[in-house]
Amino acid sequence: MSVVLLAIGLVLCVEGLVFALAPSRLEDLLATLAKAPIETRRMIGLGALGIGVLLVWLAKSLGV
Repeated sequence: MSVVLLAIGLVLCVEGLVFALAPSRLEDLLATLAKAPIETRRMIGLGALGIGVLLVWLAKSLGV
């Protein structure tokens, strides 16, 4: 359970940094994503999912 809380906390920290440091760039990014085809957005999501799983596996294998 503590690992899940740690993961959620880290995600919120990164998300918070984006909103705090570059809110106008975030709006531009969201507008660009809204114009992208569904399949492109799906591939971006799957890529992010794959990288996330890889990072979790790496952290667990290093004993974190």
